[in-house]
Amino acid sequence: MKTPSLKMRAISLLSQREHSRSEMRQKLLRSLRKDSVAASSGEAVSETTQEHDPALEVEALLDWLQAQDYLSEARFVESRVHARAARYGNLRIKQELAQHGLSLSAEKQAELKDGEFERAKAIWQRKFGGQVAQDLALKAKQMRFLLARGFSSETIRKLLNAREE
Repeated sequence: MKTPSLKMRAISLLSQREHSRSEMRQKLLRSLRKDSVAASSGEAVSETTQEHDPALEVEALLDWLQAQDYLSEARFVESRVHARAARYGNLRIKQELAQHGLSLSAEKQAELKDGEFERAKAIWQRKFGGQVAQDLALKAKQMRFLLARGFSSETIRKLLNAREE
């Protein structure tokens, strides 16, 4: 059975969801390494993986994917923000994008910051049923939960203090 070409694997990955350039590079290089291991064990491998330096081949493919607009970091950021905003705070979203070597635009940051309190309130109500903390232990538990979700301490204080009043 013939192994699919590198380009076909990249397009297949992108058809499933958006990927950042660094994430796509890692997946394609991992795929090429598996092919080289398969070649050393005597299995069939596509000719392209044997002819060129894998890193250069992957970079050239990534450049082509971006030129054809198959790979777009703006779309990746937008999809990641859309997927994460309902469950996480700004700090968590920024940290996840930073892991991919990307950042939010100033306008997207402002948009997320404006809606952070409402998102935190909705998550807090789902998790704790809108129950105001009766003691410090419960309040600390609620704060830790929201902090772990990536909400700023300012937003958390504002939310929990508003509920006490």
